[in-house]
Amino acid sequence: MLHNPTYRNLFVTGTLIFLAMQAQQIARGWLARELTGTNTGLGGVFLAFGIPMLVCAPAAGVIVDRFPKRTVLMWAQAIIAVAAAFMFVADEFDFLEYWMLLGASVVHGAGMSVLGPARMSFTGEIVERHELSSSVLLMQMSMNSTRVIGPSIAGTLIAIETVGTAGVYLITTVLCVVALTWSRRLPHNAPNKEQRLSPRLEFLEGLRYARSHPQLFGLVVASTLIFLIGSPYIAFLPTLASGVFDAGATGYGLMSTMGAVGALAASFWVAGRVNSQAVWRTQTACGIALSVGLVLLAIAPTFLLALAAIPIAGGAISGFQATNSSLVLTESKLEYHGRMQSLMMLGWSGGAMASLPLGLLADAIGLRSTLAGMGVGCFVVMLAHSRVRVRHDDVGVLREGSPAIR
Repeated sequence: MLHNPTYRNLFVTGTLIFLAMQAQQIARGWLARELTGTNTGLGGVFLAFGIPMLVCAPAAGVIVDRFPKRTVLMWAQAIIAVAAAFMFVADEFDFLEYWMLLGASVVHGAGMSVLGPARMSFTGEIVERHELSSSVLLMQMSMNSTRVIGPSIAGTLIAIETVGTAGVYLITTVLCVVALTWSRRLPHNAPNKEQRLSPRLEFLEGLRYARSHPQLFGLVVASTLIFLIGSPYIAFLPTLASGVFDAGATGYGLMSTMGAVGALAASFWVAGRVNSQAVWRTQTACGIALSVGLVLLAIAPTFLLALAAIPIAGGAISGFQATNSSLVLTESKLEYHGRMQSLMMLGWSGGAMASLPLGLLADAIGLRSTLAGMGVGCFVVMLAHSRVRVRHDDVGVLREGSPAIR
């Protein structure tokens, strides 16, 4: 796929922006922990990130399907760059407050609600359909690579007194600006002229389309629930690192890096399955592995054993995301790709928003008990999804051309 110059440019800009995002996530979590000292404070930052994604995702899908995708991508990247630059200034000149951290999270979430669907939909336009699954997976591998590099570098820089979180935000601002500049090389594709419906009705049409395709609808529902229940564990890594295992900022960066290593390894494992009949089984296996990883993390008695459990959870959620994204693209028509990806983003926003109530629960009953409950919840969701899908398979409810097992 990298022989395609348009895809290559999209790949490079995505790598740069995701590298900046992963480093910012470490800085945001650490600052939230320093400013509040509670799991609730950590959850609040993730909630502030999730609310704009939830609010903006429906409109984002319509925007992506209507307007030139290069323009949409560049505006989203510019918004993320502005938020990072503000955080650098506030932190560097020592007037940063918790509400500012929340505000930056809101802006970042709004940018991401558009960036994700735009990149996926753009991919559907520039590659052949038989290469679509592999193209999505390659981008997923790129994102996972940044999850290895970004957190480890950010955690190390935060621990250096002369750099700290302000330095991390300065570096991520530069990366965002470079990505924005590089995006100018992407083709200025023509917008969709068929705008017969209002934006609201166009989004509702996308919902009806998903609802009328049982397998597609099941993927959206399963993705939403898994991210709602399972993904918030990432928000609590600062507490695990400093509050439970006393490993500090370096330990936080190491935990994030180990999760990313698992995600990258899972990408290679999934690579040979996205174009085969095993893709549905792979999706189910990843969802169940996430539940196992969360339970193991909950009961880990030492920091080293926690580091061994985190790659399982990180690899599982990455594999689940990759297989789900691939299946959603191949199960839906090109003109609906933006709206279908925006529905998938609702799951991500739900996971971010669930961090606050789960943080309250963790403060009330303990973080270990909360993580164990999250693992059990993910297992129940995947068991139900698997049974419903098999029932549809048995009655032959699959759209022609689907990669699923018939």
